[in-house]
Amino acid sequence: MATTSSSSSSSSGVPERRGIPAAAFVEDVQTYLSQLGLDVNSALAFLQERLQQYRLVEMKLLAQQRELQAKIPDIEKCLDVVATLLAKKGAGEALIADFEVSEGIYSRACIEDTDSVCLWLGANVMLEYSCEEATTLLQSNLENARASLEVLVADLQFLRDQVTVTQVTIARVYNWDVHQRRTRQVAAPMDS
Repeated sequence: MATTSSSSSSSSGVPERRGIPAAAFVEDVQTYLSQLGLDVNSALAFLQERLQQYRLVEMKLLAQQRELQAKIPDIEKCLDVVATLLAKKGAGEALIADFEVSEGIYSRACIEDTDSVCLWLGANVMLEYSCEEATTLLQSNLENARASLEVLVADLQFLRDQVTVTQVTIARVYNWDVHQRRTRQVAAPMDS
């Protein structure tokens, strides 16, 4: 996405946010078009392309947001399980747990006192951690996931603002063109 700047347009003062270019609000369409060296159709095509790029980025960010929103409860559940294991440790009683073996198939396990847990790291990799290390790792992962979600929400808000500005600019350029055509039509009969 290429960014353009002109004195006839003003943006939010931020040229981009994490690679997402800021859209410029066009105050004076004629100056905007002359500074870009574009005719109305080319400017509208450029703005429509920019709008499509924003939509594509928005879809990617929304997918990332959904992934994080699903990941956070999973991390919290893991933290709860590790906390339960730590709480039962030394109590002399076994913990009975039902767990999913595969989709729709569950099994029951009797967990005796344990000093370690196994965590999936992804890519079919599982590592064994002490309960304390697992708690530290999961807390860190939870904090990182929440921070990433906050950044994504801010990125999405910035992106939505840019979409709105671009849509308004498209409308302003289109309306300016309609006004110019009407002015020429009114002036043409008077010249004859």
